[in-house]
Amino acid sequence: MKRSLTIIIAALICLGLQRTEAARYDGFKVSVYTRAYEVEKMKDLHWLDSTWNIIASQVRVDKIYLETHRDLLIVPDATLEQAKKFFRDRGIEVGGGITYTINEANSFETFCYSNPEHRKTVQEIAEHTAKHFDDFILDDFFFTSCKSDIEIKAKGARSWTQYRIDLMTEAGQNLIIKPARKVNPKVKIIIKYPNWYDHFQGLGFNLDSGPQIFDAVWSGTETRDPSTAQHLQNYLSYNIVRYFDNLRPGHNLGGWVDSGGSNMGMDRYAEQLWLTFFAKAPEIALFAYNQLIGVRLNPDAHRTPWQGQGTSFDYDEMMRPANLNGQSVVPTTIARVAGYTFEKINAFISKLGKPVGIKSYKPFHALGDDFLQNYLGMIGLPMDMYSQFPTDQKVVLLTEQAKYDPSIITKMKEQLAKGNDVVITSGLLQAIPDKIADIAELRAGYQKALVNDFGTAGKSDKDILITQVLYQTNDAWDILSAGRPLTRGVSGYPMLLRAPYSKGNLYVMTIPDDFGNLYDLPAGVLNMFRMILSKDLDLRIDAPAKVGLFLYDNGTFIVESFLDEPVTIKVNAREGVSSITDILSGAVIEKLPDAAPQQFRRFRADDKNNAFRVTLPPHSYRVFKY
Repeated sequence: MKRSLTIIIAALICLGLQRTEAARYDGFKVSVYTRAYEVEKMKDLHWLDSTWNIIASQVRVDKIYLETHRDLLIVPDATLEQAKKFFRDRGIEVGGGITYTINEANSFETFCYSNPEHRKTVQEIAEHTAKHFDDFILDDFFFTSCKSDIEIKAKGARSWTQYRIDLMTEAGQNLIIKPARKVNPKVKIIIKYPNWYDHFQGLGFNLDSGPQIFDAVWSGTETRDPSTAQHLQNYLSYNIVRYFDNLRPGHNLGGWVDSGGSNMGMDRYAEQLWLTFFAKAPEIALFAYNQLIGVRLNPDAHRTPWQGQGTSFDYDEMMRPANLNGQSVVPTTIARVAGYTFEKINAFISKLGKPVGIKSYKPFHALGDDFLQNYLGMIGLPMDMYSQFPTDQKVVLLTEQAKYDPSIITKMKEQLAKGNDVVITSGLLQAIPDKIADIAELRAGYQKALVNDFGTAGKSDKDILITQVLYQTNDAWDILSAGRPLTRGVSGYPMLLRAPYSKGNLYVMTIPDDFGNLYDLPAGVLNMFRMILSKDLDLRIDAPAKVGLFLYDNGTFIVESFLDEPVTIKVNAREGVSSITDILSGAVIEKLPDAAPQQFRRFRADDKNNAFRVTLPPHSYRVFKY
């Protein structure tokens, strides 16, 4: 009898483990980052147990990161060890974290890394953390904005950018990595880079060396409300993961989202989560423990007007009782929004291959056309940013950032001589016209034009300010024009210009002075941009702005609408693609007859001749294979 009971108990334990295993997500992990403020409260086991139950009953969690320091609060050894045991006893992996701020409320006041007292504290925090954890993350703020008298003197004649890059690279090695490994030789130190990547160098983040000297990186995929101070477009939640992946393949561990933007509706929060995974991030960190227990669900504020139309995020469905741990729980906080979103994407995310897109070259520490690739992603151009000039593409996109490469013209000529194309923005032309003149004598930036009429490509409801791109007649060709009006008007200005060189073509794409006006361009203009830039891709879309395309190397793709209303688009595919299948519903969409767009035949043959009609609800995605 005793032996039988032992067998039954063992079987039940195995069944329980199998259920736990089955409960995990397929192909990705979910973690929770916890600020030092909340970790310090974990000395109270009742508080810890009650708050953790709020989270664990609404979202499945694989790992928790316990922060040891923030704003000069250092969590004691005993509290850290008690919290670690609590989570490990529940089958949750545990890692550490550090936020190197002196006072986050004071404009994110950072340490001054040339100040001997600050340096000593920074090192002690790293050693304290390595003593308790085999891996830890540096959250967002391992940079410096300090301009104390000590820093001013140490800077000397260097620019602030160069001084801070040098300083923070040294501090990372000598104050964090070496001391931490001396305490714990097996510790893995991960740097989490925030979302404002184009401006990193000005505060000391070094994307040239940082991903190499730290064991891994995390990507800040929080885009929140695009209209606020940073103006981070929705697409950044995808694009930044791809960019950091390309810096050191295989060492970008995941994306990081907070509750910012949830004031716009919970669709906005959910969207940041799924865009992170569209980029194939292997893990996501939910920031932070306090938000997951404290941001309460409120239908008056969080249920958007477009709900009830079969959207990818269904607020009403999300609010149904959840059953994750054998008990039915009514959703109460933002944790359930995360759990619901992960359960939705778990149905398909492992079926996607490696993301592919239009390769855009961004040299290290480059400024110019700031964050433009995210706006381009929002008009249906799948972006893939690299810090080395791509040499394996039919088309390479260069923004103003390329001016930082002293050999950029040589690289452009080599690309063109192979019979390939280079597309530059009007911003790059304006920055280095004398250099580009060695390929084509073009000018930009001296004069502006207000336009709203794009001829056969359509009209805009708004007047749009652009730079006039000037060229010598018959040396370059204006293949897409704009005016006010253009039809029966008196002046036209290039929106897309072609200048043949060797066996290839240099294209100039005119970018509105306000990048947001890209969303006001008619679909005909955007379709022309998409056609020229998509020669390395199997697919492109025919759609208005604010519809995104995400492509993968195994014949899968996603289209997503960022619009408030339903939209019907066309997916244009290369010859040979005769149907596409909705991965979630199983529906097969056959190609439309005679789909080749007439407007593109007038100057160059187009190889995306098979078209498929797809309808998207507001703020929703559909997943296909072909």
